Amino acid sequence: MPDTLIQRRNGSIRVNLFSKSIWGAALGVGLMTLGTNIASAETIIKSHGISTFGELKYPADFEHFDYVNPDAPIGGTFSTWGFGTFNSVTPYILKGQAATLASAPFESLMTGGADEPDAMYGLLAESIEYPENRQWAIFNIRPEARFSDGSEVTAEDVVFSYNVLYEKGRPSFKAVFSDFESVEALDKLKVKFTFKEGSNTRELPQTAAGLPIFSKAYYADRDFSESTLEPPLGSGRYIIDKVDAGKSITFKRRDDYWGKDLNVNIGRENFDKIQIEYFTDYTAAFEAFKGGAYHYRQEYLSKLWATSYDFPSLEKGWVKSETLPDGNPTGTQGYFFNLRREKFQDPRVREAIGLMFNFEWSNKTLFYDLYHRTDSFWENSNMQASGPITPEELAILEPFRDELPESVFTEDAFTPPVSKPSQVDRAAVRRAGKLLDDAGWKVKDGVRQNEAGEYLTVNFLNDSPSSERITNPFIANLKRLGIQASMDSVDAAQAAEREKVFDYDITTVRYAMSLSPGIELRQIFGSATANAEGSANRTGLANPAIDAIIEKVEQAKTRDDLTVAVKALDRALRAMHIWVPQFYSGQYFVAYLDIYDHPENLPPYSLGEMDFWWYNAEKYKKLQAAGAIK
Repeated sequence: MPDTLIQRRNGSIRVNLFSKSIWGAALGVGLMTLGTNIASAETIIKSHGISTFGELKYPADFEHFDYVNPDAPIGGTFSTWGFGTFNSVTPYILKGQAATLASAPFESLMTGGADEPDAMYGLLAESIEYPENRQWAIFNIRPEARFSDGSEVTAEDVVFSYNVLYEKGRPSFKAVFSDFESVEALDKLKVKFTFKEGSNTRELPQTAAGLPIFSKAYYADRDFSESTLEPPLGSGRYIIDKVDAGKSITFKRRDDYWGKDLNVNIGRENFDKIQIEYFTDYTAAFEAFKGGAYHYRQEYLSKLWATSYDFPSLEKGWVKSETLPDGNPTGTQGYFFNLRREKFQDPRVREAIGLMFNFEWSNKTLFYDLYHRTDSFWENSNMQASGPITPEELAILEPFRDELPESVFTEDAFTPPVSKPSQVDRAAVRRAGKLLDDAGWKVKDGVRQNEAGEYLTVNFLNDSPSSERITNPFIANLKRLGIQASMDSVDAAQAAEREKVFDYDITTVRYAMSLSPGIELRQIFGSATANAEGSANRTGLANPAIDAIIEKVEQAKTRDDLTVAVKALDRALRAMHIWVPQFYSGQYFVAYLDIYDHPENLPPYSLGEMDFWWYNAEKYKKLQAAGAIK
């Protein structure tokens, strides 16, 4: 669990079950042979779902996902909060700051569940067909699929969606679609994606399956590249009901939703309305929750969780607090360097700066010992590298020895050293000072300078006042080292715009890593996205060895092969010191007005509060009678 709100910003890369769009996975069930010429015949897989490795958990005739309550009542309003502000409901372009859940009205061809890490099942498409080498994929669209205006979802809409995202969407879509050869409508309800020869096709059918689908007719007289507050036309269960720019947004459940009886939808999306209230200050948002302005809150500040959840409505039992397990990798959260800046090109400078973040002191003094130190990009998973390099990892990394730090091969996987629980660890200061001296940044007149007389300056981009208590001690330690460190505190909208154009020295980011990583890694660490505005490659990392290792991850044929490849990537990235890792909990800290219920056994890969929780009308009436609800 992070101690900041970064996961609510564009830095967050994660599977969004609510929007039903998953980018990853491959392989399925059901075989048939097509073609009349025996010599050219190929085995074609046709299935209701697709999975990266092994068999699908659910058969074609499954009734619903195991973790949902198929009898969950429908109704009520789920209200929560958003950080910052928004001026757009178009989430797929660079312009504007899109509202939280702005992707909710749109559906994809297939969707995933929360109890499998790499499977997808038919949503807009009733089935998928593809050859064993996954060189192409055909999706058969359901005849009953409709946009919210009643118009049919067709293959032409799918082709349009691909083209408009490639041409007018965020520049990072070009990296996502870099291995796509063509997309064509074979007939009204059949669309074919063909992938480039020689590409890593393991995940490409799933990338296509996760494409958000737009109405071609709707955008005939609208410019997709322009941000707007006009509620869009989609095919999903929810439509945008009310928009108060920058302040709140409300989604309304459709009574005429075409897919309400699909097995992938049973027991899900149970609220009549979902309402998000925006706040630019974390403390103000917490006080508003205590006052009943909204009814669900996931807590990200350890100080508040440890010291402030003792307000009257909680003590009376009106508000319920829970600590719930999180089975996902805990999130790659840290201070990320902008390697586009010359001063950060030397890894010794980056390592020295990282040594000045004293987690042990922070955890004891600021976090009430609720956290653990993050060291891996896949923390809290079996894909985390540890100890000395293994023979299997060496086989992957050896060809790139000249392009990777020598420590990858000679030392244990990098783990931040344990500091003394005092703000200043003098041993860390001495070690960091030597690194900076060796890098040519020596102390002159009390400050670090290079031979040209330039000062070593470090500025942190920050959009959350509550995170200042974490970063300010870090800054103080850097100053003791002779670095001119400072913080640039801006609002969320300014931070988002500056991150789009990489206007920062260091920014805090949280990437929610997949349990089946693949193509999305290009967006985060790939050279193709290093200078693509709006990309998730916050560091500007452009290293051919990392690109090649990502390809190895994409090429993995088995779960074991994938795990080894990800460990190799993790080991290489950690040795490069592109970030200062922060902390994690591995749990969800949540509090909510006791009018919501959730399954007793939550699935491992999603909390699902807006997905498969539900509203309890009896509890609402009881609290209303008690005066808990105004």
